[in-house]
Amino acid sequence: MSSRLSSERIKAEAKDLGFFACGIAKAERVDTDAETELAEWLGKGMNADMAYMANHTDKRLDPRLLMDGLKSIICVAMNYAPACRMPKDELQFAAYALGQDYHFIVKERLRLLAERLGLHSYRVFCDSAPVLERYWAAKAGLGWIGRNRQLIIPHAGSMFFLGELFTDKETDYDLPVKNRCGNCHSCIDACPTGALAATVSNTCKSGDIPHETVFDARLCLSYQTIENRGEIPPGIAMKMGNTVYGCDRCQQACPWNRFATPSEEPLLRPRDELLSMTRDKWNRLTPEDYRRLFKGSAVKRVKYEGLMRNISAVNNNLKEKNKDNGTGE
Repeated sequence: MSSRLSSERIKAEAKDLGFFACGIAKAERVDTDAETELAEWLGKGMNADMAYMANHTDKRLDPRLLMDGLKSIICVAMNYAPACRMPKDELQFAAYALGQDYHFIVKERLRLLAERLGLHSYRVFCDSAPVLERYWAAKAGLGWIGRNRQLIIPHAGSMFFLGELFTDKETDYDLPVKNRCGNCHSCIDACPTGALAATVSNTCKSGDIPHETVFDARLCLSYQTIENRGEIPPGIAMKMGNTVYGCDRCQQACPWNRFATPSEEPLLRPRDELLSMTRDKWNRLTPEDYRRLFKGSAVKRVKYEGLMRNISAVNNNLKEKNKDNGTGE
């Protein structure tokens, strides 16, 4: 069997399997800038209590340590822009969590891709290993890492799940694309807690918007409503609005997401029961309801107790708002 793969065939098969985009990068150690950025981010504690993000740093910096003989990283993107959402006045969930758990969907499609390509030695990942996914997707030419720290695909936006197929085969590699955020800072302005902040560079001219942003997970509503197992700090909880799982505000504000098209993947469509939930039903949610409603869903990560904590926080915010408006509790 040839030790070289056709990049055209790889991309054709990926498209046939439902991936929106596919690109390929040569497996090597990440560049110095990425290594420095990761070290500084971890050093400042911006990963909050997600200690796992500081584990296996050697593998994050050099993916060849994750697989013997690794030559190529095939990067894919699966569209999750929702075709339908929760009613506007009801409690909200981040768009990525409305359907079935993306980890399993993407990895299964990657295994099918490996089979179609006749690969015997390979590994598949989707937010499931110490892999710098956005870095490699950018290296593979899928898009660029925007100021919202999401991968932005030109004329498509950032609502995509990323996955990687590691192989010991060589192929033709793609080139990174130019960052096209320009002077836009809509995501920074939209972040309700200041989790996104522009960095100051000596090369920036007066009036310029710095290209880089710093993301502080400790302030992020997605971290607080999903990963945080304790109480949500009051100053952050009051910024939740009516969203009880995750946060899409930096993505909703991004002009590139005006080009987003609804996903046609049936497994990512929200269940009718989820779409029909009302505030009263959420307030009366039982552990049994939770298990049924979110069977096979990424929302399982927050656990029942965490979701009810979030619902309580949103309810408290509403009570305070009504008091301020003189409408009572």
